[in-house]
Amino acid sequence: MHAPGSRVACLLGSTCLALACAVPVTSGSSSGVTKDTAPAVTTLGEPHEGDYNLGPVEFSGSFWNSCAPYTPELEKQIGPMLAGLALKWNGNGSLCDTCILVKTAKGKSVVARVITTGETRGPNDVDLSKAAFDAIHVGEYPRKMTWELVKCPPGGKIQYQFQTEANPWWTSLWVRNARLPIRTVEVKSAKHATFVPLRRGPDGTLTDDSGFGDGPFTLRVTAVDGQTITDSFDKIVPGAVIPSSGQFD
Repeated sequence: MHAPGSRVACLLGSTCLALACAVPVTSGSSSGVTKDTAPAVTTLGEPHEGDYNLGPVEFSGSFWNSCAPYTPELEKQIGPMLAGLALKWNGNGSLCDTCILVKTAKGKSVVARVITTGETRGPNDVDLSKAAFDAIHVGEYPRKMTWELVKCPPGGKIQYQFQTEANPWWTSLWVRNARLPIRTVEVKSAKHATFVPLRRGPDGTLTDDSGFGDGPFTLRVTAVDGQTITDSFDKIVPGAVIPSSGQFD
């Protein structure tokens, strides 16, 4: 549902977002919903009904995460509350590294970071890491829930993670740790006199197939609500994780 005065923005392919007000995250028990016990979160879209399941969604082990790889430092920053969405929602990579609020029919809630995508039994089902699953599961079956996009909790600045093969003639990166879903990432460089958009891949990468060129470049990241962050760098560093100058409100 949309809060009064919310603004709808269909900016991530088939994902339609409603920028709404902050709502409390509730927790509960198998007997029903209890009083609010968690900080408020800002919802960004309509809730989607489905089932939640236990993984496989982890940073380590015999799992393949479609939004990976993550460095050990990024894994520590993100934490253990992880989620995977169906191809219907993240098949184009647009929701990699976003946060979702999962609320069960029993009144339990958890905020988790999206790090992978795959086939699910239902189009709105969610797979969770063990930590996220254990935080809300009280033995019920079927495990009914709703999920919706939310603003990620505060946690430092945006990070740019360059692919290890990135170079001046083919440049590719991920934007990590953004509090809001990202609409576009653009570059201005020696090869681009004005800002041009990077191509988004199904693994969440942002790529310039012709490369940034040698020397300095500037990145402009735009969130779904129109906020922008602009950062300038001296050169491409393959495999590096470089902090932004800022973060979305």
